[in-house]
Amino acid sequence: MERPLLVYTTFPDAASALNIGEALVRERLIACINVLPGMLSVYSWKGAVERGEEVAAILKSREGLADILSAALKARHPYETPIILHLPVAGADADTAAWILSETGAGGPGRPPQQP
Repeated sequence: MERPLLVYTTFPDAASALNIGEALVRERLIACINVLPGMLSVYSWKGAVERGEEVAAILKSREGLADILSAALKARHPYETPIILHLPVAGADADTAAWILSETGAGGPGRPPQQP
């Protein structure tokens, strides 16, 4: 059975995170996005140390969609170089895993889940 995949990324604000997340849910590339507002960041960018306010986001998907999800996220993302980290799931509650797999279409992106 295919395993769930978590994808970590950041956005400049909650509105962009939620809008992009909703598009990815509608395309069945993710089952869910969790948006965590109020994050403060210090980072190095183009030779300078920057500070900023961001939101963190965790996307729930499946391993088979890793590449297409990354491409879709990158194409929509407002950052020039968005952080996109794949976090493999070593274990998951069976019902949670089944829900993620079902909502992301076991037959591939944009297709309904296969019937038993």
